[in-house]
Amino acid sequence: MNKYRNYQNYNYRHTRGFTLIEIIVVVVIIGLLAAVIAPNIFGQVEEARVKKALSDIRAIESALNLYRLDNFNYPTTEQGIQALVSKPTGGPEAKNWRKGGYLPRLPLDPWGSEYQYASPGTNGEIDLFTFGADGKLGGEENNKDLSLADLR
Repeated sequence: MNKYRNYQNYNYRHTRGFTLIEIIVVVVIIGLLAAVIAPNIFGQVEEARVKKALSDIRAIESALNLYRLDNFNYPTTEQGIQALVSKPTGGPEAKNWRKGGYLPRLPLDPWGSEYQYASPGTNGEIDLFTFGADGKLGGEENNKDLSLADLR
């Protein structure tokens, strides 16, 4: 038993931790990896947001087409895409509006804003779009608006 106690003490006395130089080298390596990988990840996040917005626009367009099949016209600009969730008021009346609606809820765009809708649209029967990351009409490449036209 005495031998065992001496063996334990021996292990504790001869073990050592990391030196400051070793820790600094590891931190520098992690920093370099982060500097190389982080821009790629952030670029993919923005690309994913654009794909999500286009997917939402496609889903809303499908629901609008179902609304039109049931009611023979699209909701007006005043009724908005809210007509897909709750029965619209005002004219034209939605006589064949589906109980439960056409969408369970209206999604927000990936940047937290509402999708924009106009009927009649300037680019066709309807316009459905989002202002993108900047939340304003127009914008440069990274903040461009996304619309039905981007799906075609």
